[in-house]
Amino acid sequence: MRRRLASCSACRTIVSNTLIPHPASIPMTRSRSATCLALTIALLAASLLPAKGGEAGVSDDAILFGQAAALEGPSSALGQRMRQGIVAAFTEINAKGGVHGRKLQLISRDDGYDPDRSVAQTLRLIEDDKVFALIGAVGTPTAMATIPITSSRNIPFIGPFTGAEFLRDLELANVVNIRASYGAEAEAWVKHLTEDRQFTRIGIFYQDDAFGRDGLAGVKRALAKRGLELAAEGTFERNTRAVGMAWRTIKRAEPEAIVMVGTYGPCAEFIKLAHRSGSFPTFVNISFVGANALAKELGPDGEGVIVSQVVPFPWDRSLKLVADYQAAQQAFDPTLTPDFVSLEGYLSGRLTAAALEKAGPQPTRASLLRAVNEIGRFDISGSIVTVGMRSIDTPPKVFLTVIQKDGTFKAVDRL
Repeated sequence: MRRRLASCSACRTIVSNTLIPHPASIPMTRSRSATCLALTIALLAASLLPAKGGEAGVSDDAILFGQAAALEGPSSALGQRMRQGIVAAFTEINAKGGVHGRKLQLISRDDGYDPDRSVAQTLRLIEDDKVFALIGAVGTPTAMATIPITSSRNIPFIGPFTGAEFLRDLELANVVNIRASYGAEAEAWVKHLTEDRQFTRIGIFYQDDAFGRDGLAGVKRALAKRGLELAAEGTFERNTRAVGMAWRTIKRAEPEAIVMVGTYGPCAEFIKLAHRSGSFPTFVNISFVGANALAKELGPDGEGVIVSQVVPFPWDRSLKLVADYQAAQQAFDPTLTPDFVSLEGYLSGRLTAAALEKAGPQPTRASLLRAVNEIGRFDISGSIVTVGMRSIDTPPKVFLTVIQKDGTFKAVDRL
């Protein structure tokens, strides 16, 4: 008999109704949120039982997927755009009859880009919604909190919107990465800044958590290869726009370029603050920033800001993938415009459908992951996507784009 899960208002995660003490009763000498997470994972095997008569999330006419992502709050554009792309892909697939006669459906739940809330929403998707797989999660700190849950049950974790290195550990067999790593993006930045621009004084502005530190490590590695060190470092807290201290720290070094590892809100605030101070270094942003949202936030301050990308240019209709993406997006919601993040979501949705086709008419989580990892190379509208072991020999590409005066983007090969 399954145990019902109850919400803990003290820490915004979920614990099981057992005789184990509720975290709110544990002395504050320990972190309640950490305790809740530990209890959640420990009780997972007891509280989550497979559905009788088949795989969870699979019915005669549908396969249900779940997304835990930022849908509200300061990073909401990222989760919303990922959702739009995934649903556009699913809508396109369903209009053609689905996969082996089953329609693909998505439930999205807001985690506010907060690890504790992401644990709660992930468990809710697995236990209450009984999803077949997770797709389109957003963020490194949230992934770090939820991966123990999905990996312990071998639940597919498809297309996370993060380039974190730890997710590229091949022992995490349930993770299906589509995008390039943050290390690959950092290498592209430093290569172009040092070779194209001949810069040697490079600073970094980063989010003070696992995401930001992953980017920091990648930049330091890329600089060390060239016999260079960072000129300056400045940090900010996740889900805030408090960037003044970081700017005051970095500006003392008078860097020629500042690479940025954060979301669109604080990064835009930092760039505008620098401009108001009369400083105009070259700014380079990571793909996770949300390029379109960043350009909108920056307005006239965006001209010349560089953003690396991990998907093709979403306005290049000469690529069949992009043409299909735009058509699917218009069919789903004619008010939407092309965007790097939603194209990534669309790719995740299309890859999922392609893998399900290979998994056969009676899909299981194990057969889906087996199809992904054994095939490893999928043709999505003429564009090849490599995953798993295949991505070691043929890693995903990194593209460079520059924000134009009117807020649009231009793809560039050199800076």
